[in-house]
Amino acid sequence: MSLIIRPAQPSEYDAIAQLWMDSWCSTGLESPSEALLTYLKERLPREMANGWSLYVTDDDGELAAMLAVHVPKLYLDQLMIAPAHQGRSLGRRLLAFTRELLPDEIWLRCVRENEKAWRWYEREGFVFEGEEVEPSHGRMMKYYRWRRPTENA
Repeated sequence: MSLIIRPAQPSEYDAIAQLWMDSWCSTGLESPSEALLTYLKERLPREMANGWSLYVTDDDGELAAMLAVHVPKLYLDQLMIAPAHQGRSLGRRLLAFTRELLPDEIWLRCVRENEKAWRWYEREGFVFEGEEVEPSHGRMMKYYRWRRPTENA
């Protein structure tokens, strides 16, 4: 396994949308569908135009994960791992990469029902900041923040 984190290419957007759907649906919170895949395919270029930096983890030509970060907003927007690559510490590697991009502070949000994800972020040092309903889909979102530890702490 030779994993490389690199910027995504526009020619990969359809494959990234498929990976995104597969990862999201592996949580059990939604079922795969053509409607969901179409939505994600349409969302990728829109998010890129709105400031996303999009990365993929390439495993010898196979996409293993996607990472979307909005650097000016200090925001980790998406960290999705293909089901076949889950459980191999790839999330930790992508989070370390994110901390290189955003070394002082990172914000993110998780769907409240995705307990596996938010518990993992808590173990990785993120602090719960609050929750609110996301109007676009009606799900309750948990908001988290990580700050670089100070030298005196």
